[in-house]
Amino acid sequence: MTNDNFIREIDDELRSDRMRALWRQFGPYVIGAAVGVVLLVAVNEGWTWWQNSNAARSSDQFYSALEIVDGTDIAAAQAALEKVAAEGSGGYPTLARFRQAALLLKDGKTAEAVAAYDALAAKETNVHLRDLALVMAGLVLVDGGDVAQVEQRVGGLDTADNPLRNAAREALGLAKYAVGDIDGARVAFEAIIADPLVSQDTRSKLQLYLQQLVAEGAVDPKADASAFVEEAPSVGDAPALDTAEPAPAEPTPAEAAPSN
Repeated sequence: MTNDNFIREIDDELRSDRMRALWRQFGPYVIGAAVGVVLLVAVNEGWTWWQNSNAARSSDQFYSALEIVDGTDIAAAQAALEKVAAEGSGGYPTLARFRQAALLLKDGKTAEAVAAYDALAAKETNVHLRDLALVMAGLVLVDGGDVAQVEQRVGGLDTADNPLRNAAREALGLAKYAVGDIDGARVAFEAIIADPLVSQDTRSKLQLYLQQLVAEGAVDPKADASAFVEEAPSVGDAPALDTAEPAPAEPTPAEAAPSN
């Protein structure tokens, strides 16, 4: 055996000893990490399957409840919706709560419907769904004649960045109209029409509202402006200014007498 071969064999043995030592030291951690990754993937897949399964079941329950809602047995419909609200997953419990409130209103239970929408607004963490519940409560209260109650719910939504601002303005305008405040209703409706993002259908509807208000005696700001222009004197009607130089004054007798 040559010296090179002998040295190479010794080097291979030393390298093998180092690898065995490293494996004994770090092998358990490598195995544990691999097992952890496998378990993590398994848990994630299981969780996804469980969520999808629950969502599918909640969907079936919700649409089955809606079929009952379309019928005449309101008590059975409420019970079916309550089951979805209590046992459902995802967004179905919230949808069920909204539908329950609408069903109360359909059954003529106005106060209970308002309370249901208020409860939704108080518990909902999604700001848009919370605002929607407030608008729905405000619309239910329109015919009650209590403008303060409507404003309490929708007044804070009348901001430039709130997507439900025009729905809030409409609810407040209708509430003011219900109590005879037609000028206040006009202001609320005009704010909707002035919104550059309002849809054409909504603008057309609000134009009809305004025509009704003007017919009932609301002040039409365009009419006021035209009346003001008609009453104001024009430049041609104003009296001409006398720009001629004044005639010289007549001399007094004392001034007319010759001096000595």
